[in-house]
Amino acid sequence: MRALQVTAPWGIDRVEVVERPDPKPGPGEVLVRMRAVSLNYRDLSMIRHGAARGTIEGPLTPFSDGCGIVEAVGEGVTRFQVGDRVASMFFQGWIDGRPTPERTGMSALGWPVPGVGREYAVYNQEGLSKPPEFLTDEEVACLPCAALTAWRALFEDAHLEPGESVVLQGTGGVSIFGLQLAKAAGYRTIVTSSSDEKLERAKAMGGDHLINYRAQPEWARGVREATGGQGADFIMEVGGQGTIQQSMRAVRQAGHIAIIGVLAAGEGAPFNPASLIGNSARLVGVSVGSRAMFEAMCRAIDLHKIRPVVDKRFPFTEAQAALRAMEAGEHFGKIVLTF
Repeated sequence: MRALQVTAPWGIDRVEVVERPDPKPGPGEVLVRMRAVSLNYRDLSMIRHGAARGTIEGPLTPFSDGCGIVEAVGEGVTRFQVGDRVASMFFQGWIDGRPTPERTGMSALGWPVPGVGREYAVYNQEGLSKPPEFLTDEEVACLPCAALTAWRALFEDAHLEPGESVVLQGTGGVSIFGLQLAKAAGYRTIVTSSSDEKLERAKAMGGDHLINYRAQPEWARGVREATGGQGADFIMEVGGQGTIQQSMRAVRQAGHIAIIGVLAAGEGAPFNPASLIGNSARLVGVSVGSRAMFEAMCRAIDLHKIRPVVDKRFPFTEAQAALRAMEAGEHFGKIVLTF
């Protein structure tokens, strides 16, 4: 089979297609023929720097979000049969309950568990789930990380009421899913971006208030204006260095800020908790979610017929081009590799 591989000294130009033996499932395992893979910023960061900033030499099999078809099952498999379509879970060991080191520590796809960037992959049956039938393979591949992160931030960690206000930073995968899910739940949405064109696309999807943070760097003022001066009930914090300061100024008293990814704080970014203390706001880290959360999200997606936004598609052999498109911030929603 063909597989993607990246090795030290790391970088997009180190991603290559290699030949590997076809895997076979053991007891409790499932062989999956991959159909589509979606990209996340975590993938880009690991490919640039290596897992944990170069603490391993590789090679890495990249990417964590995939959709595929069950080709074979090992002894004792009860959750799936040949021909089933499945989605990969980011945390292979987090089935339900709260996150713990045992459930999440060494079970993330892409590293330390080999990722989905390959034609065939073997995973434990517990690390897979059946997605909504109405979605395409490419759309399913967008769900395990970006969609689930938005779902957990909005519905598992925060406790919002219909009509309350949420800020979605940017128009990448997590934020666009956040917009779609928030509209389905009846929340008032505020979308920020540096691109008027992307803001217009977000408006067409139901964005209620739009803020161009390049034209208005102090975008917290725009959020305050849109919420009658009280601030946002919820902020999905996925921005760059310094964004967290604006988020803390934009959140209402006792509001909720969901910290997603590793982009928001930035290395050496100042952090002053005084404003959080002053208004009793909550700052909560979000690390994807469990399989149980994924399955709850899929029920909601199926009910509301929410379709992931796939903005760019590349053959999996052109992974370098796809990663460069992500690096340049060219996308609105998700970038997908197809097999």
